[in-house]
Amino acid sequence: MPRPAPDPVRPGQESVWEYPRPPRVERVDKRVQIDFGGTRIVDTDDVVRVLETSHPPVYYLPISAFGGALTLGEGASFCEFKGGARYFDVHGGGGAVAPRAAWNYPDPMPGYEALEDRVALYAGPMDRVVLAGESVEPQPGGFYGGWVTADLAGPFKGVPGSMGW
Repeated sequence: MPRPAPDPVRPGQESVWEYPRPPRVERVDKRVQIDFGGTRIVDTDDVVRVLETSHPPVYYLPISAFGGALTLGEGASFCEFKGGARYFDVHGGGGAVAPRAAWNYPDPMPGYEALEDRVALYAGPMDRVVLAGESVEPQPGGFYGGWVTADLAGPFKGVPGSMGW
């Protein structure tokens, strides 16, 4: 499938079509708050994001910011850039559990060492994920873990028909 035409970029937005491939890791000065099962499970400003062409950013937070909200889950996957990933089940208040809702790269490939002790998380299963005061939307399609915010212009990988992007 050919690359789609990027959406117009409004003032204050960045286009995901200007993100690099291979992906880039960068620290951001933003606070992340995550609520699950009616309980705040994360509140941190120690945040890095991974930018990759056609994807909304994936945000990685310190494992320690989750306190006891993570347990090792089942399965693994591999990214050609970042390396082997392991998955975590996320636990919230009232016994809420989201299986395989978070992941990390315990031994990341060169260039991605900043991700070693960090976890990314799917926004969809959570009650609420807030980035710099804005509630995020999950990346379309349910496979990728990017967070969509008003400061992004797409279209975003994950929508129907985007497999070949």
